[in-house]
Amino acid sequence: METAVAPRVQALADAGVPHLPTQYIQPPDLRADPSHRPPSLSLSVPVVDLSAAATTTDAVRRACAEWGAFHVVNHGVPPGLLDAMRGAGLAFFRAPMAEKLRFGCDPARGAAAEGYGSRMLANDDSVLDWRDYFDHHTLPESRRDPARWPDFVPGYRDTVVKYSNSMKVLAERLLCIISESLNLPPSYLQEAVGEAYQNITISYYSPCPQPDLALGLQSHSDFGAITLLIQDDVGGLEVLKDGMWILVPPLPDAILVILSDQTEIMTNGRYKSAVHRAVVNAERARLSVAAFYDPSKSQKICTAPQLVSRDHPQKYREVIYGDYVSSWYRKGPEGKRNIDALLIEQ
Repeated sequence: METAVAPRVQALADAGVPHLPTQYIQPPDLRADPSHRPPSLSLSVPVVDLSAAATTTDAVRRACAEWGAFHVVNHGVPPGLLDAMRGAGLAFFRAPMAEKLRFGCDPARGAAAEGYGSRMLANDDSVLDWRDYFDHHTLPESRRDPARWPDFVPGYRDTVVKYSNSMKVLAERLLCIISESLNLPPSYLQEAVGEAYQNITISYYSPCPQPDLALGLQSHSDFGAITLLIQDDVGGLEVLKDGMWILVPPLPDAILVILSDQTEIMTNGRYKSAVHRAVVNAERARLSVAAFYDPSKSQKICTAPQLVSRDHPQKYREVIYGDYVSSWYRKGPEGKRNIDALLIEQ
């Protein structure tokens, strides 16, 4: 059980707190400012049709180079499975608190312990996100223990297993396309990642009494290889593009692909990890499901030598992935990319 932490955000929202508790108030320079957003149609995250074989690689190349994030459609994952995964998550968060707390995180297992929680960082003085979550350890299968997942939602455990397997297949397919888009062997990035570790995190963002002061998820880039994310119809995810925060509207049956820090290292910065955050609102709860596809903690991550030349010198030092993750959890996102600590001075 997770103890000695701030109350669940959902409990605060359900209690009708009129003002945002101090520990959730973001510094003024990190808050979401709707007045600074560009017109809704001026910039939008690219959409890549994976069934369009003749154009897929070029479309992925542009999306990775210019955005670090893109929607995929016709991806082969049944829409019914996407709906089932969202439905399972929603059923969990709508259940009585006593039921949910049976599956609370155990802080003795570390900052990223599996289960139901409200904070992931190890430092106690950080501003808290207006979010609750359930984190599942799903790959490799030796980490997968459905007994740690809710038993009171019919079909929950089977749905998570099916979703995990489908996201693994899609992540591997996408890494092959990304490799090909850089004229690398199709298996290059997948082999560089090694045995994949997958976590699936369901995030629940309750209505917030003062959404202009809070964030559901602070600005950050993901630290692994690639993230596959689905949303409900509420919306609230934003991606940083050319210094502007761009809202990523939910797209029915699409999956959002987010490049993570290790992919930026492996591609020598040709492709950037996407800085993103989640904003909240006062009226409707929002749910998203992220499948993280990452290296093992012992894997050494380094830049593809084919992408290093006189014109493109190596940008990042190599790193043991576990060391990178530990640093992230100690420091937190801090509103910037932790990958910048690995930059080589030119």
